[in-house]
Amino acid sequence: MILNISAVLLFGAASALAVKTKSAGGGAAIALFLFGFFVAGTGAYEPIHNLVQASADALSALGN
Repeated sequence: MILNISAVLLFGAASALAVKTKSAGGGAAIALFLFGFFVAGTGAYEPIHNLVQASADALSALGN
């Protein structure tokens, strides 16, 4: 089964959870940065998107 989730939805949920639980760790900071990045769609989109895509591909390859 393949599940596709929008990056904005995924990082938005992670950001909401981080704010609700008052997390201040590195993971929360990364999630908030990526959420802002994907929402803003800045000029740095391509390299960061490629990094996120490569990470997702690597995680999905682990399951095979």
